[in-house]
Amino acid sequence: MPKTSQQNDLPPEFPRKRLNFKTLFGQFMKFGVVGVSNTLISLGIYYLLLALGLHYLLANAAGFVLSVLNSYFWNSRFIFKEKRETVGWRALGKVYLSYGVSFCFSTVLMLLFVQVLHISAYLAPALRLILTVPLNFLMNKLWAFKDHGGIDE
Repeated sequence: MPKTSQQNDLPPEFPRKRLNFKTLFGQFMKFGVVGVSNTLISLGIYYLLLALGLHYLLANAAGFVLSVLNSYFWNSRFIFKEKRETVGWRALGKVYLSYGVSFCFSTVLMLLFVQVLHISAYLAPALRLILTVPLNFLMNKLWAFKDHGGIDE
């Protein structure tokens, strides 16, 4: 297969891999399966702490911390396992940082939904998932578990 001029301009230490839609779609589907467990953990903790009288933002933070740990465990072993940097403190830190961005966005959404739009604090966490799930996948795929040997497949 002939190389494009863009590929010829890349340094030899930066091998180019083809973007494979089937692989990407498969990873997104697996990410969704892991995401269901994250959501169950996060929402379970959230609703339990909310029922115990904890403020909804603190309950949201507690659910976040434990669900991201679950996410790191399964994403590093199930979805992005072929990547070189999927285990260890650095990868865990990148996962928490990427989910931290999403958490900040999620918190703004929670405030908007509950305080401004007057949506139930019980419904708001489910609604925010529409925006945060794709954001989390992209940050994990393109940064937290990125293969530094070239462009991801």
